[in-house]
Amino acid sequence: MSSVSVILRLNKPLKDGTYPLAIQVIKDRKKTVFHIGYSISQNEWDEDNKRVRKSHPNSVRLNNLIQQRMAAASDTKITLETEKPEVTVRVIKEKIKPSVAPTFFPQAQDHLDDLKKAGKYNSYTSCKPRITHFKQFLKGQDVAFADITPGLLEKFAVWLKHSYKPKGKKKKRLNDRSIINHWVTIRSVFAHARKNNIIGKDLSPFGKGGVQIKFPDTLKVPLSADELADLEALEMSDPRHEHARKLWLFAFYFAGMRGSDVLRLKWPDFQNYRLYYKMGKNDKGDSLKIPEPAVRILKYYEQFKQNENDLVFPELKGIDLSDEFNAKRVIAHKISAIDKFLNNHVAPAAGITKKLTMHIARHTFADLAGGTVDIQKLQKLYRHTKIETTIGYQGNFIHQDADDALDAVHNKRPNRFNN
Repeated sequence: MSSVSVILRLNKPLKDGTYPLAIQVIKDRKKTVFHIGYSISQNEWDEDNKRVRKSHPNSVRLNNLIQQRMAAASDTKITLETEKPEVTVRVIKEKIKPSVAPTFFPQAQDHLDDLKKAGKYNSYTSCKPRITHFKQFLKGQDVAFADITPGLLEKFAVWLKHSYKPKGKKKKRLNDRSIINHWVTIRSVFAHARKNNIIGKDLSPFGKGGVQIKFPDTLKVPLSADELADLEALEMSDPRHEHARKLWLFAFYFAGMRGSDVLRLKWPDFQNYRLYYKMGKNDKGDSLKIPEPAVRILKYYEQFKQNENDLVFPELKGIDLSDEFNAKRVIAHKISAIDKFLNNHVAPAAGITKKLTMHIARHTFADLAGGTVDIQKLQKLYRHTKIETTIGYQGNFIHQDADDALDAVHNKRPNRFNN
């Protein structure tokens, strides 16, 4: 039989004077150990009870983690010995020891690798620099999950706001939303480590009693009905700019369809004057009638149709769409180029001074629909999984109650301005 226990490796002191916590496995008088990923000083360790003393600032979290690791190791040991009584201590260690180091940055890299394998280009490219920033804040040092406390995250937020300096550039103040996004990425790494049984839920610094994730409101500025009409009446001489204008209008005509979904559309998606497609963001599928202005755009692009299964728009032709990661990378670059054409050329030509990007088509549709379309119908148009999402999103564009309240105050008071 074998035994599993937790030990403080007093024969392996670290440079900072602490000692690693480790799981020790003994079988047939052969011994092996693997580190948990945390270290403490000798006076913080209760050898008799195999616990971290209360004098350690994270004693509760560490003891919970030790208990979790010990339970998992014991379960694995019992399973192996039941199936193969002759199993060796080396095999037991290999089954118990995590394949990726149980500290933050190795787990963060494993999380990034999983995102890449899953084809999640946008999540990968947004998370990677945030993890790099956190490492820069920690001066390149790895960190144990138990040491990532609410206090440390608050200091990280201050650093991002006042001291962050991109490589080779001047200091850059990040806004509140960007800081929250950094916290969200760190929370995602905690979730990844928890999913792989590296840490327990109680080790997280987020949630009740810890850091609260709350996104600040963002200002969504749509086009007005007159600006939309000007955009529709416009015709650009440069084919690239005209193509960008048509893409924007096409997205608008289909309830502000996301640009990535527009570029993926194929001719078989259009049947009997209806569009059948699944939204890439949440894989929700449905069909919509084709508005007459969209029919005219489709007829224009039909002249470039190469075969019955061809893409409607040219951006992704020749791209292997089964390679999800690369496809999303190409889409991101194409949308960025389209947005530049819209903002730098199409908007000025239409006399629009507001920012104009593909996503503004979604805001514009929502603004025009506000107060006129039933919220359940809008949920269906937007392909939102939850109606609360639709209510929250649509709330950005419903201003009548606030406008009426403002008028009520000003109309009841004497007006002494001279006109």
